Amino acid sequence: MTDASAPLTFTATPGRLDAVLSALSGQSRSQVAGWIAGGFVLVGGVPALKPSSKLRGGEPLSVQVPAPPDSHVAPEDVPLEILFEDEHLIAVNKPAGMITHPAPGVSTGTLVNALLGRTTLPEQEGFDGPDGFRPGIVHRLDRDTSGVIVVAKTVQAHARLAAAFKNRDTRKTYLAIAAGTWKADAPVQVDAPIGRHPVQRQRMTVGGSQSRDAQTLFTPLTAHKDGHGRTLALVRAQPRTGRTHQIRVHLLHLGSPLLGDPVYGRSSEIMPRHALHAQFLDIPHPVTRDMLHLHAPAPDDLLEAWVALGGSVPTGLEEP
Repeated sequence: MTDASAPLTFTATPGRLDAVLSALSGQSRSQVAGWIAGGFVLVGGVPALKPSSKLRGGEPLSVQVPAPPDSHVAPEDVPLEILFEDEHLIAVNKPAGMITHPAPGVSTGTLVNALLGRTTLPEQEGFDGPDGFRPGIVHRLDRDTSGVIVVAKTVQAHARLAAAFKNRDTRKTYLAIAAGTWKADAPVQVDAPIGRHPVQRQRMTVGGSQSRDAQTLFTPLTAHKDGHGRTLALVRAQPRTGRTHQIRVHLLHLGSPLLGDPVYGRSSEIMPRHALHAQFLDIPHPVTRDMLHLHAPAPDDLLEAWVALGGSVPTGLEEP
């Protein structure tokens, strides 16, 4: 393990190694699994072999995170809509179609490439794990989901922002167009665990393998029937947890799939991508602890699709 950064050290609490190390480091369990698979995790000075290894508590844990080479990901001059920036973090209105970070087979055109073209990101968080190179990334948006995303510019900010998401100290609000039966102004709370689909491994599903708790509050803002007799709604979604594809899976669970979602619904001629936008994010600043209220206005393509379907844009849409 040459060319590595200083090791991260922790004292274990009881439980599974991947879950314990995820909680202590603020990293995802998939990131931790990559560390273990790469031989970078030591338990009591001995390399860990399995993410499922049981810890009694009190064992010394060490992670020797390799520093990525300088040329690992090329900076790119890509215009970005900056919502907030200081020396600790940057918040961006991510456009639909942009992948958050490089992944196997994808090394250009990502948000990380664009950010490296204008600022520095914390190398210690840039471990090239199984889900890609993601310096500074503390949460992700699907490729076709537009809207607010916040990225850390220092190791300290990364740890504190990751902890805020993990401890549910954030408030996330999305705007979506969904089919199905909705009553205007009647919130629907979904509390249904999400796991990997047992057959279609690229999909998530309610239940599924290794499912984890998931809660989303849906509030329809306005609804109407289109020319084919379908009920459609402009919906505000507030996920309490942060599971993969959570809003999309919970809408399908309600029988109200997202418009333009070929994975959990069907494609749409009116909306060429799925109609989901991260409109608001409230999160404590990693240093001052003041609450940041980040806002990415509803995108034109989503509103134009709603109007093309016969809907009208409600007043107060840009109010949280």
